[in-house]
Amino acid sequence: MRRLVWAAAAAALVLAGPAAAQSPIVIKFSHVVAADTPKGKAAEKFKELAEKYTAGKVKVEVYPNSTLYKDKEELEALQLGAVQMLAPSNSKFGPIGIREFEVFDLPYILPDLATLRKVTDGPLGARLLKLLDSKGMTGLAYWDNGFKEMSANRKLVAPSDYKGLKFRIQSSKVLEAQFRTLGAIPQVMAFSDVYQALQTGVVDGQENTWSNMYTQKMHEVQKYATVTTHGYIGYVVVVNKKFWDGLPADVREACAKAMKEATDYGNNQSAKENDDALEEIKKSGKTEIVTLSAEQNEAMRKAMMPVYKDVASRVGQPLIDEFLKETGRSPMN
Repeated sequence: MRRLVWAAAAAALVLAGPAAAQSPIVIKFSHVVAADTPKGKAAEKFKELAEKYTAGKVKVEVYPNSTLYKDKEELEALQLGAVQMLAPSNSKFGPIGIREFEVFDLPYILPDLATLRKVTDGPLGARLLKLLDSKGMTGLAYWDNGFKEMSANRKLVAPSDYKGLKFRIQSSKVLEAQFRTLGAIPQVMAFSDVYQALQTGVVDGQENTWSNMYTQKMHEVQKYATVTTHGYIGYVVVVNKKFWDGLPADVREACAKAMKEATDYGNNQSAKENDDALEEIKKSGKTEIVTLSAEQNEAMRKAMMPVYKDVASRVGQPLIDEFLKETGRSPMN
């Protein structure tokens, strides 16, 4: 795959030559989820607005559902210039050396969307985006997917119910620690491969938002889904830094305006999309929705608290402390 990424990057450089000088500036926007998810819709909104605000100087090509690159390939493709824009989940940056974004993966660290906005729209969120500069990327925005729930072919009520089950995770040491703490077996897997892995029993369960579960048809191959709301999935919209800095100032300003409006649109849609997806899953009758009592939910939360200590040296204790201060949370209460 590395050879294919290099080839695509070389082709992109050829197309950017003098012969293409009068052509629209092409922004290839690749992502790994379905077009009718919050991220997919926000990407389409950015395309619409960027082309409108630049009066056709920019053409945005959106490639959803891993049609260009899978999880592990897309960041390399961006750094090489084979694509110009991505919206990877926070977890994806750890493997390329920016572990700080994994703070978003800590269980129960974000109580609600209002608290999340306080982080992403404030100085802490801005400082995290600046870390991407060193990897040849510019961070443009934070996009929501929503809060995660658990699913499996076993009813998940108590922490002990997770013991011995294989769970698909994104590539995140925090998520790995989370499932090992529960006695489960985490398996890193590309998002596009999850449905088949669940269907064939390669993994027993997974964690995701309702919209991702529904659009990827995971509910068709999982007997139970438990409302845990234990974690958050969000995305960082990144653009190839050299490409972004090289845009004419008026074009870059118009694209930044389009991104801000697309972000507001997508984040406003996210909660509704998840609510709608949950209703569709219920109507399908294929997955039993399990709701925890207050006591059961607290037992789950307490069971996951050792994760904070386990990953402190990786994510950084000062960052975790700052994050907790912003969110008003404590790992011990």
